[in-house]
Amino acid sequence: MRRDTYDRAKRRVDTVFAPQAGGATGYFVDWFIMLLIAANVVAVTLETVDPLYAEYESFFFWFELVSVGIFSIEYLARLWACTARDGYHHPVFGRVSFARRPMIIIDLLAILPFFLGPLLPADLRFLRALRLFRFFRLFKLARYSESMLAFHDVFRRKKADLVIAFSVTLILLIVTSSLMYFVETTAQPDEFGSIPETLWWGVITLTTVGYGDVTPVTPLGRLLGGVVAMLGIGLFGLPASILATGFIETRIEQDAEAAYCPHCGERID
Repeated sequence: MRRDTYDRAKRRVDTVFAPQAGGATGYFVDWFIMLLIAANVVAVTLETVDPLYAEYESFFFWFELVSVGIFSIEYLARLWACTARDGYHHPVFGRVSFARRPMIIIDLLAILPFFLGPLLPADLRFLRALRLFRFFRLFKLARYSESMLAFHDVFRRKKADLVIAFSVTLILLIVTSSLMYFVETTAQPDEFGSIPETLWWGVITLTTVGYGDVTPVTPLGRLLGGVVAMLGIGLFGLPASILATGFIETRIEQDAEAAYCPHCGERID
């Protein structure tokens, strides 16, 4: 009987921490964790304002301490309850396998800076970087937010198309930067001194940002720059169109599933 109670407790904890699956308790936990993550992001941002941090250093410390305590309990609870899932039943290897999942690694990275801080050199710049490392907590929202979960589904659905689009973009970037190097290096050896240096011009031009810090001056270079800029307008819009198509397809599937009763399979009019 005691063993059954123990297993039920693990299953219940695992369900509570599963997004949109833990009933009323799970709903409260989801929103509480999301609000705590948002508050942490605001706190990390405000800590970079030196006068504000100096005046409220004690508040920031205690808020971080409480936050890390809650996130640590969440992380340990997940590790403890994961053996209730299929594929993770082994008390040691199951938990090791579970701890290697990307979202669980993010959970660990979200609390690690707090515990590493006292053990590492107290260099001011390093400590600031360590505080900013807590922005990893923002990625925890991907587990709790339906919008983030939708992004994950779309990226998974369109992964092959996105890889092709970015691969073509990378190839075009290298080719155009190489051509611009050979065209402009004689006229501007400082700005176009090598292909790696010219890659900066290629990125800025292909993305149509156009800072203007590096520009071609030869007629052939300007012609090439214009062609590259025109290509960039369409090429960098391609990933956006792929993602938009993925969202539309996902939404259509969700509407189609909602139109049928999950129990009897009858269409709901």
